[in-house]
Amino acid sequence: MDATAVDPLVGRVLDERYRIESKVAKGGMATVYVGRDSKLDRIVAVKVMHAHLAQDDQFVRRFMGEAKAAAALSHPNVVAVYDQGTDGAYTYLTMEYLPGRTLRDLLDERGRLPARDALGIMAPVLSALGAAHRAGLIHRDVKPENVLLTRDGQVKVADFGLARAETDSKQTKTGMIIGTVAYMAPEQVIDGRADARSDVYAAGILLFELLTGRQPHQGDTPLSVAYAHVNDPIPLPSQLVPDIPPRIDALVMSATAKDPAGRPMDAGHFYALLADPNLPLPAPGSAGVPGLAMRNSGEQPRPPAQGPYHSGPHTGPQGGGGPDGATSVFQQTGTDNRTSVLPGGAPNHTAVLPRGEEPPRGEDVLLLDRIMHFVTGRFVLLTLGLIASMVLGWAVWYQVSGKYDHVPEIIGVSQEDATRTLSSDGIQYEIADQRVFSDEAPKGTVAAVTPGEGAKIQPGVKVVLTLSKGLTPIEIPDVAGKSMDDAREELKAFKVNEEERASSEPEGMAAGTDPKAGTKHSPDEPITLYVSSGLAMPDIVGKAKDDAYGQLDAIKAKLDGNFNVNEVEQNDPGKPDGTILWQDPKAGTVLAPGSTVTIGVNKRDNCFLEQVNPFCNDDQPDANGNVLIPHLLGKTVDEAKAELERRGFVVVVNATVNSGRVLNMNPGGGNRVPKGTTITIMH
Repeated sequence: MDATAVDPLVGRVLDERYRIESKVAKGGMATVYVGRDSKLDRIVAVKVMHAHLAQDDQFVRRFMGEAKAAAALSHPNVVAVYDQGTDGAYTYLTMEYLPGRTLRDLLDERGRLPARDALGIMAPVLSALGAAHRAGLIHRDVKPENVLLTRDGQVKVADFGLARAETDSKQTKTGMIIGTVAYMAPEQVIDGRADARSDVYAAGILLFELLTGRQPHQGDTPLSVAYAHVNDPIPLPSQLVPDIPPRIDALVMSATAKDPAGRPMDAGHFYALLADPNLPLPAPGSAGVPGLAMRNSGEQPRPPAQGPYHSGPHTGPQGGGGPDGATSVFQQTGTDNRTSVLPGGAPNHTAVLPRGEEPPRGEDVLLLDRIMHFVTGRFVLLTLGLIASMVLGWAVWYQVSGKYDHVPEIIGVSQEDATRTLSSDGIQYEIADQRVFSDEAPKGTVAAVTPGEGAKIQPGVKVVLTLSKGLTPIEIPDVAGKSMDDAREELKAFKVNEEERASSEPEGMAAGTDPKAGTKHSPDEPITLYVSSGLAMPDIVGKAKDDAYGQLDAIKAKLDGNFNVNEVEQNDPGKPDGTILWQDPKAGTVLAPGSTVTIGVNKRDNCFLEQVNPFCNDDQPDANGNVLIPHLLGKTVDEAKAELERRGFVVVVNATVNSGRVLNMNPGGGNRVPKGTTITIMH
């Protein structure tokens, strides 16, 4: 049976907006669907959290916060987050839909990439991570599965910060750490803390895998891989692929240093190292990323690189996978790259052979085989119990040894108080360059701290404080025309300054705001609420008479009819008939009950039939090319038609009562219109 046919979400509409059309994939935190945004009529990717996570209130709160931070991150190499929400039992994100494949798909197909192609992929990945780090956002789960390759060769990084929500939730409840162990930095294994340098470590592992076709640490269990990150050195990529230049070896070693202080401080600094002119980067201006041919391109996939750390099948103590038939204890099936759960701590030493050393020969091999055969059956349980006891004892020692400091609770605290608290605790800090809006932290206070509140940090590690540029903006309501008490109530979320000014509202009423209604504005930033000092005289000069009287009649209604208008006729041949030429009082003057307004109205009566020249000599086009229509009422149809045609108009005669004389014209006499205008004569 088709899996999508029984998926309860396919065909459903979330929040009356996102129609789920098909299932794409299922991961450790969520299932991804293709959906359609009915509001904007576009295809989106909808990530729906698994039910057990959606029921965790703490997870949902963390998830929403991280999603908001990711949505604010605008970068061409970041998968855009559009929206988030909860519909019944479903907590979801909507994101940019990108047809293509993941970097994992490419590695599965090609095994490894040439150095130029590998660096060509790392450049946009580090550019995206660098932008996130500058914004105070940590990815926490950098891996090939979270790097998307679009059909036009773009590289996009997905799922920024979303691992934090699950990590924080699981740590609080179970004392576990969450992550993809193949890319997990030592500090994440030890105590779950992560900062920008943890992303740098994962990016270094990613570069190693692109160059060699395999991960540097492999083991039978996720726990063994995690221990290797803490204890075992990363091999040089050139040990597996001899033609890799020493400068690239150095790049990988710098990014994957065990001590975070030995790594580039963030992805931006790692990205800067790619500027080395001796590195084989793609030429500037290259279209897309070189070497990323899509499937069915005709290119034959290359097998994974072979070398002293080849991830071959685990054959057991008597297998023949190693040199001369010996089996290396490091050969195994590998681990998948899903998020794994590990105990919240790891020992600082592990009794394993150093990477790169040859396994023992001769009698040593026989001794090793005897030991491997002895530790079987029920003794395996005893051995595992002993190891578990050692791990537990080590974790407790780390908790009580005083080796770590804890980040205090400083979200929402002023910068001065937060830095004073950190200094008194002996914790070093730095202030992020970019500020962010926050739902919890007022302007100037701490909006985010990396690592998070309560996280354990080693002495000498800097805590990064991101300050708030204000509470998250909300829309300003429309209060014009309302009482001041009602207006103040609707604007209570904002800091409001009141200012008096004349307006179209009666005295004492709310007369609008600055910024205007409908604008999104941070509640931490003040707005101005205008209080009407009285009805203001509008500016009606240049308007048509009907439009002007419409505004004046509205004022008269607000003054309960206690308002007068005097009209003075004047002649201005250059303006249309009925135009307002002047007004008294001027615009903005407060109109009290009983006020009188005087207006000058244009009336062009210089071409009546009673004059000596009944057609008027004003028959030349004005500056705008318009010609005057003469007053012809009472003239014979033939006389009127001849005069109008002489002036360049098209004449249509319409017999109404068939009097033979002009009874009406459309347009009427006295108007100026372009030559060629059709004039209808009615007789």
